[in-house]
Amino acid sequence: MNRSSKGKTLKPVKLLIADEHPIVMDGLVRLIDPAQIELLGFVKTTEELAGALESDTPQVLVSDVRLGGIDVMKPLESFAVAEAKFRIVFFSAHSNPTYIARAATLNCFDYLLKTSPTSELIEAVLAAGAGKPTPPESLLIKTRKRARKTSQWDQVVVTLTQREKQVLQHVALGLSNREIGRSLGISVETVKEHVQNTLRKLDANDRTQAAVWAVRQGLI
Repeated sequence: MNRSSKGKTLKPVKLLIADEHPIVMDGLVRLIDPAQIELLGFVKTTEELAGALESDTPQVLVSDVRLGGIDVMKPLESFAVAEAKFRIVFFSAHSNPTYIARAATLNCFDYLLKTSPTSELIEAVLAAGAGKPTPPESLLIKTRKRARKTSQWDQVVVTLTQREKQVLQHVALGLSNREIGRSLGISVETVKEHVQNTLRKLDANDRTQAAVWAVRQGLI
């Protein structure tokens, strides 16, 4: 058992991990201190995840944003938002602003990239289990600040052309201007023009802020 500074015995944080990569799972097992974290198990698919969340009672879920190529956030919405019985730490290689923006709408504690030191993940699990606030330097906090800024658009009609919507959808998916051009069959310069027009219409400071707006509007 772990002990607090006041000498009280604390129960280990109950943790469930959802990741399809064995090397990630093996690495986490080696790092976990049983006195601090009780590992309930691993799941590799969205079906297994849904079943585990119904049968187990984790305090913290560490999950990638995709399992087997399938979006994890959609099935998590009903569990995380409606029940709010556990906190989520997303641990992913995807730095796509759309994923981070969507994570900010869930009962999510933090969003860590797999390039982060593993010690940060363990610290996040313990902090989430203890009910602490998300660190101010977190990608999640930065995205939530952008999301608060976009709330002004909820009552404002922003008119985008069909092409601007297509470009914005691609931007929100994390594609570069060159990739967007190849996908839509237009030049990079034309993509840049559409992006700048879209940012201007939205009064957005950057592509991430535009991606947040796309998520809020259901374009993604």
